[in-house]
Amino acid sequence: MTDLQSHGHPNGAVTAVSSEAFTAGGQHQTVLGASTITRDDPRYDSMLRGTNHRFVGSPDYVRVVTTTEQVVQAVDEAVASGRRIAVRSGGHGLENFVANPEVKILLDISEMTAVYYDSGRRAFAIESGATLGHVFRVLFKGWGVTIPAGMCPEVGVGGHFAGGGFGPLSRSLGAVVDYLYAVEVVVVGEDGRARAVIATREPGDPHRDLWWAHTGGGGGNFGVVTRYWMRSPDALSSDPAELLPKAPAATRSGLAIWSWEGMSEEGFTTLLRNFGTWMENNSAAGTPEAKLFPYFHGTHKDTPPGLMVGALIDEGVPGAEALMTAFLDEVAAGVGVEPAMRFQEVQPWLYAASYPGYGDPGNPGVRRFKIKAAYLRKGYSDAQIAAVHKHFTGEVYNPAQVLLVGYGGQVNTVAPDATATAQRDSILKAAYLGAWASEADDDTNVGLIRDLFRDIYAHSGGVPGPDELSDGAYINYPDADLADPELNTSGVPWHTLYYKDNYPRLQQVKKRYDPRNVFRHALSIRLPE
Repeated sequence: MTDLQSHGHPNGAVTAVSSEAFTAGGQHQTVLGASTITRDDPRYDSMLRGTNHRFVGSPDYVRVVTTTEQVVQAVDEAVASGRRIAVRSGGHGLENFVANPEVKILLDISEMTAVYYDSGRRAFAIESGATLGHVFRVLFKGWGVTIPAGMCPEVGVGGHFAGGGFGPLSRSLGAVVDYLYAVEVVVVGEDGRARAVIATREPGDPHRDLWWAHTGGGGGNFGVVTRYWMRSPDALSSDPAELLPKAPAATRSGLAIWSWEGMSEEGFTTLLRNFGTWMENNSAAGTPEAKLFPYFHGTHKDTPPGLMVGALIDEGVPGAEALMTAFLDEVAAGVGVEPAMRFQEVQPWLYAASYPGYGDPGNPGVRRFKIKAAYLRKGYSDAQIAAVHKHFTGEVYNPAQVLLVGYGGQVNTVAPDATATAQRDSILKAAYLGAWASEADDDTNVGLIRDLFRDIYAHSGGVPGPDELSDGAYINYPDADLADPELNTSGVPWHTLYYKDNYPRLQQVKKRYDPRNVFRHALSIRLPE
């Protein structure tokens, strides 16, 4: 990072200071502190967009911060001036929660990136501006450990952790928040003053509810998260290398790709039914099959490559190659057409987990997105498969990608109310994502993605349950449509789809720590009436 002087942390960390530092020769060197970027600053336009360029903010200024104290000061200033504030870490939230014209002060925490071992709390501290790739690299290089987070290396942990967090290791290790020991949050009291609070999972902690709210309650609800501490819930050692799961040495990936050419509707139905059936039969915690992270990826017939089924597994799992082969065989059985390509390969784990470009949607020229999501308790029904087939084979091009990714396993061993992540008996997560380049296509493409989603969930009012097939939606793939009664005709409110029975408790946390509703957006936790 430019002009950032790094120093060894006494506990073995690499962290940063934010005032003045000395070089080896004893000379002063200026390092990054708080920076205010106003409308007349040449840097301003570069700060207005996150990953989704459909939404562009127009804040009075952007405050770039590097310490908790600077966050407290920035929030105090926003409240005192009566201006709405929002926070950005990695910028991968695809709704307009941050890049919103009503936001007048944008707090950029993306330079708060320290990752280190905190011996006082016997946990790994991770500042909320750190990206997943950076976290993976530091934990792996320093201690050989990891967390079961996502494989999109440029996603910031600020929102990813608060919304629950999951990744390819979650079926064997659980959700990210199952490892959250503590969180530091800048909150605003009834008096309008900001303060930093550290909340832990310790039973006697008076702020334990604030910790609980950050185990799946979503970002932008209660305050500004500045730091997380991670530790396995059953870890007793004082050796940092034993406080989080060991990272794999290598990852085996397997992939089969079918072209739409020659694929009948019966074959497509068989493929998706096989995939869902395998997930239903192989998602019990602790089984060898739960070590696999399967996925299905499908696109419209006019978008190559077509239909993909794959999986990832720790190469150190006994029989990893055989497990992968059996999975691909079972999913391909009876499809009626051979895949155009099928292979397995092994890569060093850190390469697959954090290599730049992996998992990032779109490209520099395609940055306009819409995402919708669901938890699945079962594989798709035949009616749902038929809906997907209709949209993917129609003459009208639908930009949606359907991505089904493995879930369940160890995630489902935790009680629904033990964390704010209430969905603890699902076996799949579904994402319906479209990406395109031109603003002129926004309305058409958003409409087509909505049509696909509505048809898949036609049996339940156009949204995913909760019912025997589905279990609501994932707050880290936010979709403001769920709060629109014209698009959600189920009678189930958006907050039930995201939080189920945990919502009233989240509202009480909101009342205690953000009684003035300073932190809010289209899907934020509402104050209790």
